[in-house]
Amino acid sequence: MIHLDAERIGHLLDYPYLVEALRSAHAAQGMPLIDRRITDADGDTFVNLTAWSPGRAIAVKLVGVFPENVRRAPPEPSIQGIVVLFDGKTGKALMTLDGAEMTYRKTAADSALGASFLARRNARVLLVIGAGGLAPHMVRAHRAARPELERFLIWNRSPEKAMAVADELSNEGIPVEVQASLDDALGMADIVSSVTMATTPLIKGALLRPGTHVDLVGSYLPDMREADDEVMVRAALICMDIRAGHDCTGDVIQPIKSGVIRFEDIRADLFELATGAHPGRTSDDDITVFKNIGGGHLDLFAAMALHRRVAEE
Repeated sequence: MIHLDAERIGHLLDYPYLVEALRSAHAAQGMPLIDRRITDADGDTFVNLTAWSPGRAIAVKLVGVFPENVRRAPPEPSIQGIVVLFDGKTGKALMTLDGAEMTYRKTAADSALGASFLARRNARVLLVIGAGGLAPHMVRAHRAARPELERFLIWNRSPEKAMAVADELSNEGIPVEVQASLDDALGMADIVSSVTMATTPLIKGALLRPGTHVDLVGSYLPDMREADDEVMVRAALICMDIRAGHDCTGDVIQPIKSGVIRFEDIRADLFELATGAHPGRTSDDDITVFKNIGGGHLDLFAAMALHRRVAEE
């Protein structure tokens, strides 16, 4: 059994490769067996995710989300943990993987895959809301899936943190503009990718231009929400990576409970988009919404893709 640290994973699991690997897995493999357990304590969360594709592979992720870690001295990542890949036929342990890096990469690639079906082909401006550890990955992944993107904006409540992300990406040759006003930035964006832990909506639907694609990532609990009711009302197409997770995110369950939308308004998931069972965006004027729930099946697909890369080497 081998262990891959964050640096090695980053080298092997580049975004062009990972996004296409997720696309192929969704199109060909179908939904694995999954189990999801979440434990909360004093604002911290520990997640146990298992995904099993019978005859192929099993992935188990043990990961903690500790938001206050970034305020420690010295700061630590808010997401930490481990992913273990097992042989699906024998149960043999194959690889252990850095959980934070795998989480960042599969989450960002999940959103980028969703945007490949739902964003306009002529989208040019990406806005990232939030400046945590996931923010630079969202820029890299969307850029890999949509090479035509040419302008990158970022907004965060703390401008200093937004500037730190912009500096990191500029060192990679990706110019990023820090925005002082979120409202103004929303009016400029073709794709809005939100990666915050907001409990009060940040994205105002009234400010979105026709044709905008909204990628909601941060809301993973029922009391968390990044987009207001108007976003959901204006959306011609609401999609999720898996419908089964709708009740764990405030961005979906809150407007359903209040009667703003119905569960049936969720028109597709990534499996239906990848197989062509749903066509995705059909008009350049439509506002589209993708709710990135995540899930153990994505860790499994990403770990299997990484294992193939290791075998090729």
